[in-house]
Amino acid sequence: MQKLNGKIVFITGASSGIGEASAFAFAAEGARLLLAARRLERFQELTPKLKDAGAVDVHTFSLDVRNAAQVQSQLDALPEEWKAIDILVNNAGLSRGLEKLHEGKLQDWDEMIDTNVKGLLYVTRAVVPGMVARARGHVVNLGSTAGELTYPNGAVYCGSKAAEHAINDGLRQDLLGTPVRVTSIDPGMVETEFSQVRFHGDKERAAKVYQGLTPLQPSDVADAIVWAATRPAHVNIARVLLTSIDQANSLLFNRKQS
Repeated sequence: MQKLNGKIVFITGASSGIGEASAFAFAAEGARLLLAARRLERFQELTPKLKDAGAVDVHTFSLDVRNAAQVQSQLDALPEEWKAIDILVNNAGLSRGLEKLHEGKLQDWDEMIDTNVKGLLYVTRAVVPGMVARARGHVVNLGSTAGELTYPNGAVYCGSKAAEHAINDGLRQDLLGTPVRVTSIDPGMVETEFSQVRFHGDKERAAKVYQGLTPLQPSDVADAIVWAATRPAHVNIARVLLTSIDQANSLLFNRKQS
C-alpha cells in the first residue's frame, strides 16, 4: 500500500459531488490538495474543513476544463511548490438532457462533449508530460456504467463516457514503459447534483431518479479512487466498475414499491 502523505493530488470538478468527496478522502490520507472548479466560491467553506480532515495544504483555483488555453495557462501559473502533481483525478463531467437523439439540443451535446471528452483531454495533455518527466504519477479518470451500456435517450452522454473508456485505455497503452499509472473508475447511479444538472435545475424530476432504490454515495466512489491510488507502485488498476446493490447496469434497477 502506497502512502499519500504530502503527495499533490489535483482534482477537477472538486467543488461538489464525487470531486468534493474525493478531496476529503485524500485529505484523510494526508495529501496536499490542488482543487479546481468553475464555482470557486464553494472552496471558501471547503478549504478549512479539508485541512481539519487531514490535508497538509490546500490550493484552489477557478478552471473551466472546456477551455484549452485556460487549462494550460492556469497550470503553468501554479506556484512552483504545486506543479509536481502526483495524482490527477479527471472528475469534471456532466450530463445534459434526456431526449431521443433526433430530438436532442445541440447546446447540450456541445457541453457534454466539450466537458467529458475534450476537457478530459486538455487536462491530461497539460499534466501528464510532467509525470513522465518526473517518472512518477497516476491518472484517475471518472467513467460510468453509461460507457459500458447505452441507455435510451442518453446516446450522447453514453457516447462521451465510451470515449472516456477508449481514452483511458489508450493513455495506459501510450504510457507503457513509464511508471505512470492510469485508472478508470466507472460508477453507476450516484446521488449527487448530476440529475439536477441533467434536468437543468428541475429538482423534482431529479429526485425521481433515485426513488425506490439505494444509489451509491459520492464517498463510495471516492473510496474506490483512493484504493486504486494506494496500490503498490507496480500495480495498475485498469478499471473499477461499481454500482449499488440495486443496480445491475445502465438499464436494470431494483426499484422497490413505496
